[in-house]
Amino acid sequence: MSLKVVFEISEKDLAHFRKEMKRARHAVRIGDDADIIAGAKATMDEIAQTDAPHFVIDRVEKLAAMVLMINDQEWALPRKECEKVLAALAYFGDPDDLIPDHIPGLGFLDDAIMVELVFRELKHDIEAYRDFCTYRESFAQRFVHQNAEAKAMRLAKKRDSLHDRMSRRKQRDKDSVPEEEQHPPLW
Repeated sequence: MSLKVVFEISEKDLAHFRKEMKRARHAVRIGDDADIIAGAKATMDEIAQTDAPHFVIDRVEKLAAMVLMINDQEWALPRKECEKVLAALAYFGDPDDLIPDHIPGLGFLDDAIMVELVFRELKHDIEAYRDFCTYRESFAQRFVHQNAEAKAMRLAKKRDSLHDRMSRRKQRDKDSVPEEEQHPPLW
């Protein structure tokens, strides 16, 4: 039997996570992208070798999807968005973050919260990327006889269309919430 625990993160708590994200973003600016990704992957591998709580495993799967998204050359995530994902990866890969990772049962709680916050803020990016992957998979079957250049042009057109959709949806979300109810972004 599972137990569902729900808690509310106050504005003060969010401010603390924003501060930590700012620290992680600084690490992204001075760090190498490949090193940051490798550090996060090492942490994901470490978690896979343990009996980590399900709430952590679920977030690791979301993080893995973000890693695929920034590594996909055909998707070409804009650098600004890529830096947001890298900041989440830098935070996740840091074993001495808010709650040190070595504490059994709770060590990855802060990481899980941060990944969830990032995942929510990047929901349109991730949704668009998933749609791109689905299109690309079906594309290979539908346009098997086209030359490589024509395929690349079709994929680029689809990618650009999805990037535009991503931007429109972000703006729509921002416009739909009254200014006094808007939370500052995590970044």
